Amino acid sequence: MVSRIHHVGIVVRAIREAYGFWRDVLGLPLVREAELVDQGVRAALLAAGDSEVELLEPTRVGTGVARFLEKRGEGLHHVCFSTGDVASELASLAARRVRLIDAAPRAGLAGAIGFIHPDACHNVLVELATPPEDHAGPETPVKLKRVVIGSTEPHVTATTFQGLFGLPEVAINGGARAMLGWTGGGTLLMVPAAEVGGHDGLVALSMVAPELPPLVQRLEAARATMLVGASELTIEPQSSHGVHLHISRYHFP
Repeated sequence: MVSRIHHVGIVVRAIREAYGFWRDVLGLPLVREAELVDQGVRAALLAAGDSEVELLEPTRVGTGVARFLEKRGEGLHHVCFSTGDVASELASLAARRVRLIDAAPRAGLAGAIGFIHPDACHNVLVELATPPEDHAGPETPVKLKRVVIGSTEPHVTATTFQGLFGLPEVAINGGARAMLGWTGGGTLLMVPAAEVGGHDGLVALSMVAPELPPLVQRLEAARATMLVGASELTIEPQSSHGVHLHISRYHFP
């Protein structure tokens, strides 16, 4: 079974340019960066509380990341769950005839990794990873709280993710939405696709920043396009490399 959201992958045109927002403005420290020649990408992991943000820059045409950038532009690409034994997880999914991209683990920036096909996860590309060291990262001024998924049937999508990955359910106030995950390790919020422009799949990130005023000052200095409220702010995708980003000052429960 998976234990937490390890990271969320974001495709960008240039990692060095993306550092200007994700590392320098948000304050997410760099964990590691490397070129993965076999995958045709340069990747960087930045700490975001107990999870991480992965930036992916294509280094050659014809790869999955390059095609994503050409077709959709910058934006959310995948969600990765941490597991103690990615090989066992992939074998178990294969035995259940779940459609996989990787039948066996391969080396990635997050450790031993394997991808599940989006067709098996309601148009969400899911990665499983067994990191070389799976422990809490450095203290960060902004922490990942939630990954938002658009779905025509949110509760059906939630049931699928529970069945595939054993994600625990998080109680919310009923209705059309559903939530899974860990309050201290990141949650998935399934919302009706009609609420997010009709999109099925990854649509937004929610983060927390206990000290919101300094962050707002850095965003203003960077001329980020955003809406600022008393205890929250929403950053428009054109300022955050294609990611709809909501940040509040609330702590995890």
